Amino acid sequence: MNLDAYLDRIGYHGSLDPTLATLTAIHRAHLTTIPYENLDIHLGGYNSVGVEKIFDKIVMRHRGGWCYEMNGLLAWALHELGFTVTLMSSDVRGEFVGDGSGGDHLILKVDLDRPYLADVGFGNGIFEPIPLEPGAYTQSFVTYHLLNEGEGWYFENMEKPGFVFTLQPRTMTYFTPRCHELQTLPDSGFVRSTVCFRFIPEGIVCLRGAVLRTTTAQGVQQQIVDNSATYEQLLNSQFDLHFSPGQIATLWEKVWARHQGWLKENA
Repeated sequence: MNLDAYLDRIGYHGSLDPTLATLTAIHRAHLTTIPYENLDIHLGGYNSVGVEKIFDKIVMRHRGGWCYEMNGLLAWALHELGFTVTLMSSDVRGEFVGDGSGGDHLILKVDLDRPYLADVGFGNGIFEPIPLEPGAYTQSFVTYHLLNEGEGWYFENMEKPGFVFTLQPRTMTYFTPRCHELQTLPDSGFVRSTVCFRFIPEGIVCLRGAVLRTTTAQGVQQQIVDNSATYEQLLNSQFDLHFSPGQIATLWEKVWARHQGWLKENA
């Protein structure tokens, strides 16, 4: 890894000591700089779990990524900085069921004075790492909960779903089958809809399909995007994502067609 290039990508120029303060600062810098997004799936691309390809996409080509890419990149950077990092598998659930072995979602355990849960790949999850201990954790205007029963854990997000997991260590290749399924199966939510998330100082902004949603302490504001020019402008300004005119045309055609289909289904 070119660690300096990653740190420049997230705009982090602070301490590199493997401490909780450094972990927290890098976690926040990553979230506020790099957007969560699945747009390659809708542009005919393919999302890999190979860390070199992830580095090239996010750092060198200035793109965002989904959980396998976002947390895979963070884990690699933290390891290079001397942190003890464990990759873990989790499954996205609305309730505390299952053991997380399906590999829906990659999360990280970082061992310091005690273990911490780190996750920059859930879109609208935690702002900062939280202790891997049962309890309620308030960050900004949001309260999260971490539940534990035997070997099982459940992260309760600010809005459902959350995810269930165990502390079983995994490797990046463990997630290869599910990574493939989630970007190829017709019933996958990632195939059915485009999505972008980004943390902002006031909260979280999300562009799911043609709907822009901003969540802050004052509540939720929602806007329907009804033309390609506005769609491109939002990708640029809100998510720092920049595409060619042809790519914008491809994305917008799919986004608007799906939005119209959704309106008909829910009329």
